[in-house]
Amino acid sequence: MYVCLCRNVTDHQIRQAVEDGARSWREVQQQTGCGTQCGKCACTGKDITREVIREELSLAAGGLAYAI
Repeated sequence: MYVCLCRNVTDHQIRQAVEDGARSWREVQQQTGCGTQCGKCACTGKDITREVIREELSLAAGGLAYAI
């Protein structure tokens, strides 16, 4: 789904930015341009960013548990 209409940014692009190494909303903004024009999408973009970071941290923690 489109999150930012001004910059044509989708939720998939935000997820990809996090998977590619972005670890904050600011880094996602720099990579995608999401939330940098009118700002109406910022809350949704931040929520998606937090969700994906949580998922990645959870997967990493689960992988550590299996490695022990």
